[in-house]
This record gives sequence, structure tokens and C-alpha cells, in this order.
Amino acid sequence: GQERALPGAPAGVPDSFTEHMQLMFDLQALAFASDMTRVFSFKTGRDASSRVYPESGTETPFHPASHHGGREDAILDFAVINKYHVSMLPYFLQKLRDIDEGGTNLLDKTMIIFGSPMADGNVHNHRRAPLVVLGKANGKLQGNVHLKAPDGTPMANAMLSMMHTLGHDEMESFGDSTGEFSLNWGSAASLDR
Repeated sequence: GQERALPGAPAGVPDSFTEHMQLMFDLQALAFASDMTRVFSFKTGRDASSRVYPESGTETPFHPASHHGGREDAILDFAVINKYHVSMLPYFLQKLRDIDEGGTNLLDKTMIIFGSPMADGNVHNHRRAPLVVLGKANGKLQGNVHLKAPDGTPMANAMLSMMHTLGHDEMESFGDSTGEFSLNWGSAASLDR
């Protein structure tokens, strides 16, 4: 082929959060598709950030909104910011779905966890923190199910189950896990190992 000039490197992080997220998702999808990595961890922002997300529909900064003090207006602002953050995810999922992977797609061969370490940032409570597990882990996950853990179940139980789903059966514990939490419908909600 003919020689082509390489494009210049970006000047820095895009000002738009949406553009930044899409850029990071593009890189992650490319890394998976090219088999440069099989694992990545992506934190969308600092928990203590006072960043404002005007695209979300509120001018309230993230961290102050998380410390809502029980005020309804602040709780609603925080919900708006979180809804905006979650709205970024379908872009990534579609990227993975559009990549052919041996007769299926990359999303079906992948397991993704998306969530928050805090259920209530106002009191730094990590109980009942929402987690979403996406993808089908190469046929090992059913998908399209909503599972509720029994009260007191450590988030680490879901992490341990994810590791076992990926074939790391020798792992007996993960963090403060007390057992497994089934990631498929119809299985016992909590399995002891």
C-alpha cells in the first residue's frame, strides 16, 4: 500500500465527558478485539471529584451531590448524574456486539461488571451497592436476569463467582467473601463452597 501520514496524538483528555468515555471504550474494545488483553479495569472518575457534568442536566458537582444530606433535591441531582453515567454504557456494549468473534460477537464472549462501590455515598455505605454483570462469558452466563442478593451478602461473593465462572476454581475466597453468589437465574442465590 501507499504511505500514509499518522494522525497527530490527541492534545489531552477531551473536555466532554461523553467524548472521553467513548474514546476509552473504543480503546478497550480495540484491545479486546486485537487480543492485546483479556482483562481491564476502568474507573470513570474519582469518587471525591467535584466535576460537574452539564450534559447530565444538572450543575451540581458529583461528590457534593453524593453527600446529599437526605435532601430530596440533592438526591434527585445525584440520581441524574448516575443516570447520565450509566447512559454511556450502551455505546461500549454495542461496540463489543459489533465485533465478530468466531461466529458470535465479542460481547457474548465477555463478562463485564459495572457498578458502584457505594450504595449511599451520603454515609459511605457500601451495603446493597448496585452491580450489573453484562455479557455471556462465552456461554457461561444466561444474561437478561435480575438477581437480588440476600441482605448482608458481601459484594465480594459476586466477584468470587465471577472468578469461578472464568475458570479460576482454585480461588477459595475474594476479599471478604463468605461464599458464592450465583450469577444465573434458577441457581441457589448463595452457594457455599
